[in-house]
Amino acid sequence: MKKYSRQREAVLEVLQSVKTHPTAIWIYDTVRKQIPNISLGTVYRNLSELRNSEIIISFKTNDGNEHFDATTDKHYHFCCTECGQVIDLILDGTESLNADAQRVLGCEVNEHILLFYGRCKLCMNNVKQKPIDK
Repeated sequence: MKKYSRQREAVLEVLQSVKTHPTAIWIYDTVRKQIPNISLGTVYRNLSELRNSEIIISFKTNDGNEHFDATTDKHYHFCCTECGQVIDLILDGTESLNADAQRVLGCEVNEHILLFYGRCKLCMNNVKQKPIDK
């Protein structure tokens, strides 16, 4: 990674302070509270540098946005199609999935990204609690 910068440290601290999976715009808005003159381009450049250095990960969801995650341990994500919430999902067998894909494809598989989509518990409960129109 390039030399230390106050902006990069602020971007990383903001990302590490949340368990959500924010977008660059959210990170930008939050970092601006600490560094009012930071530009959106600077935030994007620092997120890219952190991702390339494998300090953070990122992934795109079906909402078209790139989401960032400071948790780099092997895990998956569940994306609620109703409220947009992204939830960490830890499952056994991540390595066996690589091996299965490698066996089927006959090529080397080093990693994979897997996103689950559906409705989260909160959205499911909200539907159940809504009164029925008569």
